This record gives sequence, C-alpha cells and structure tokens, in this order.
Amino acid sequence: MKISRRQIVALALAAPLGLAACTATYRNHGYVPPDEELAQVVVGQTSLGELEGLIGRPSAQGLLTGSAWYYVGSRWRFYGPREPQEIDRQVVAISFDESGTVANIERFGLERGQVVVLSRRVTDSGITSIGLIRQLLGNVGRVQAGELLSET
Repeated sequence: MKISRRQIVALALAAPLGLAACTATYRNHGYVPPDEELAQVVVGQTSLGELEGLIGRPSAQGLLTGSAWYYVGSRWRFYGPREPQEIDRQVVAISFDESGTVANIERFGLERGQVVVLSRRVTDSGITSIGLIRQLLGNVGRVQAGELLSET
C-alpha cells in the first residue's frame, strides 16, 4: 500500500483539527465589576447616578424601579461534543434605599447560586380541546326555564 503525497498533506492538515476538538475552550458571559471599581462605591454615600459613572449599567435590575442592580458574569467550558458546563458564576447585587443611595453591596458565587428556570405566565383561555362551538352548544340544555324567570 502506497501513501501518496496528497494523503500525507491531508492528514497533516486534519490532525490539528482533530486534536483541537479534544481541548477545552472557555467563554465568558456578562460583566461583573472588579474589586478595584467596587472599592470606589461607598455604602450610604454613593448615589444611583454616581454608581452608573463608576462601574457602569447593570445586567439586570430589581423588580421595583431602583430597588437593586445586579451584575452577572459567568465562565463556561466547552469540551468537544459534550454539553457546555458552567464552571464559575459571580453575581454582584447592589441595593438602594428610598432616596437612591447605595444601601448594600453583596457578591455571590456559583456555590450559593441556583439555576433559575424562567417561566412565562400565560392566561388560560379556558377553552379545552373539544372546541368552542361544542362548548357553547353544550350549555344549551343546562339552562332551566325557572333560572331565566327568577325574580331578584
């Protein structure tokens, strides 16, 4: 069996690709301000407007306007055909008092975090699979004549 020059070149080009699939790659998502920037934020003194200039806008905000800002960053490992794995997560939560001044700064890691499944709230129409017309006609026989003529 003779190996041609073309086969050797193809093998030489394919080998690094095959080896690259076996090495882990990492991706960072989100933004968490570094400790140096957070050190500039003074609890009880820094206002909401100053905070934006010091460390930037957050990834998410609390449900009530101005109640808290959340900075979320995570690091994921991708390894070949396997499912990606989150290897690090940092959450910085900055809460405010009624006047818009920083009240508290907290940092959470992956060890205290939980995966939260977001769900949609959908109003149930109440229409089942039997169909709208069938539901409407199904109520015709349920009405008693006495119910229509009752005095109130």
